[in-house]
Amino acid sequence: MPKLSSITITGNEAANIADCIDSLKFCDERIVVDGGSKDDTVAIAEKHGATVYHHPWTNHGRQKNIALSHATGDWVLLLDADERVPPALAAEIRKAMQDGEAAGFEIPRSSFFCGRWMRHSGWYPDYVLRLFRRERGHFSDHLVHTRVICDGKVKRLATPLTHFAIRGIQDSIAKMDSYSTAGAEQIVATGKPVKFSSGITHGVWAFVRCYFLRLGFLDGREGFLLAVLNAEGTYYRYMKAWLTARGRG
Repeated sequence: MPKLSSITITGNEAANIADCIDSLKFCDERIVVDGGSKDDTVAIAEKHGATVYHHPWTNHGRQKNIALSHATGDWVLLLDADERVPPALAAEIRKAMQDGEAAGFEIPRSSFFCGRWMRHSGWYPDYVLRLFRRERGHFSDHLVHTRVICDGKVKRLATPLTHFAIRGIQDSIAKMDSYSTAGAEQIVATGKPVKFSSGITHGVWAFVRCYFLRLGFLDGREGFLLAVLNAEGTYYRYMKAWLTARGRG
């Protein structure tokens, strides 16, 4: 039977990490790389059976590659602290590891937003590549929204993992600020010029894409709220990039 390692990166995830680690009991080893949490994340993770390594925070991609370097399994499963693996998915993952062709698997994700499980808005089925052969994958070096780069054939699983993305509006605002800052840094790093109007046009397009093209209106009031928050996050990302670039001029 192939060995399975789970990897998770953390930073002040005391509210999430216990349920996350408990949902990974089917794995042969559970690895957490903590970037300097000020709360009880580390103690809770260790109490629930994870092996915790410490590394000062760099960015999402590098932290995940550090976690990957500690894994010893034939297969690796990446899980964020706000995600859970239901029992049906755990069984499907174990079965998928017997596949002799695939180098990796994309998993559908069901996300919770402000009291509602989203079924549109680009949030479902939201396939993410999370399971891969350790020697065939690594993570892109992005500040945010890093992805697995997998060398080989990628297939898909059927059972979704659960993602408690945004429990309340406060969570969304905090993430928006953090992600828009990191996104702005990525834009500036490309060296491409950013206009003042970029934030407005990209923000409007983000709303249209989420609410209309991705059928966010079918997600009710939460769909509208998500579309507005996407627009705001996009607007702030470009405005922060514009202000940063102007300050360097």
